[in-house]
Amino acid sequence: MIIEPRMRGFICLTAHPKGCEQSVKNQIEYVKSKGTIDGAKKVLVIGASTGFGLASRITSAFGSNASTIGVFFEKPPTEGKTASPGWYNSAAFEKLTNESGLYAKSINGDAFSSEIKNQTIDLIKADLGQIDLVIYSLASPVRLNPNTGILHRSVLKPIGTTFTNKTVDFHTGKVSEVSIEPANQEDIDNTVVVMGGEDWKMWMNALNEAGVLSNDAMTLAYSYIGPEVTEAVYRKGTIGRAKDHLEATAFEITKQLESVNCKAYVSVNKALVTQASSAIPVIPLYISLLYKIMKEEGIHEGCIEQIQRLFQDRLYSGSKIPTDDKGRIRIDDWEMRDDIQEKVAKLWKEATTESLPNIGDLNGYTNDFHNLFGFGFDGVDYQADTNEMVDILSIT
Repeated sequence: MIIEPRMRGFICLTAHPKGCEQSVKNQIEYVKSKGTIDGAKKVLVIGASTGFGLASRITSAFGSNASTIGVFFEKPPTEGKTASPGWYNSAAFEKLTNESGLYAKSINGDAFSSEIKNQTIDLIKADLGQIDLVIYSLASPVRLNPNTGILHRSVLKPIGTTFTNKTVDFHTGKVSEVSIEPANQEDIDNTVVVMGGEDWKMWMNALNEAGVLSNDAMTLAYSYIGPEVTEAVYRKGTIGRAKDHLEATAFEITKQLESVNCKAYVSVNKALVTQASSAIPVIPLYISLLYKIMKEEGIHEGCIEQIQRLFQDRLYSGSKIPTDDKGRIRIDDWEMRDDIQEKVAKLWKEATTESLPNIGDLNGYTNDFHNLFGFGFDGVDYQADTNEMVDILSIT
């Protein structure tokens, strides 16, 4: 079939298997070009199919020759209907790791469930014995708590007062004003349950109790802080409360796993185009301005550049892992430079539908969004008849 992008709001309803494979290839080639990282050799990535999770799996495998197990919840293809992009990404990753002689297996299912945790533990025991590094990179809007049976839904809302600011429709380039009503306590609580650290802690306890964490293992979750212009709807909103909980959980995990000397960290990453960030009002406008400035300064990074630098310069540099005064790894350091943020704040005031094409990088934003779904890559014939029925080797 001929596969074209079909958009609905901030979601693309189709994904291109060849384009997703090209995306994975490009990321692999970047990691290999940066040389070897003396990192973990047995890695579990929870949320391994897109974004920072996929970049972490690629960096581990092709930067450190690691054996990797990936857990994700993706939609497989059916006749005449494409899979989700994460499915095609994972299929390409397994194909390319196998060709390179590296171990890679995947589990497709609800990572919040006890069933998937147990299935993962069984696979580790059977194939790898123990795990040296656990990456926790889930980005689900809903969570079924396996202990209570309650389905929780996260919300993106400010706390206390209505939030009003600029945003952009990245499909049309129209800059407009958006208002979001404040959250109630139930909204806040649900968002913390979905996006906070509770499930991360449950994973780490389950792995430890099963004896599949190696001594001196490390676990890492990803967070975001961002600038003043987004803080009311992000860091000081419902998602921010969840991120606060996630960051506090790192200390709890480290304390609980003292017996195996497992250290838990949170890495604060850069603002990037992801399916999740595209849904957040204000963020697309901020990113389009940020991209323009960081590209001009020569310090722009996508997911793979960001994670490769995190692994090489922070996690496995041979010296103590540097953290801020709250114990967080700051790989958002280039984004949050004073000079960068001052320029963004200035351009924010100037941003209109008419000015944005000149002062921002909306084309870069839109291209990155299309890339998420396998579209817009050089070397892919998008007019060719393409087989949508692609299997992931380790999933039956």
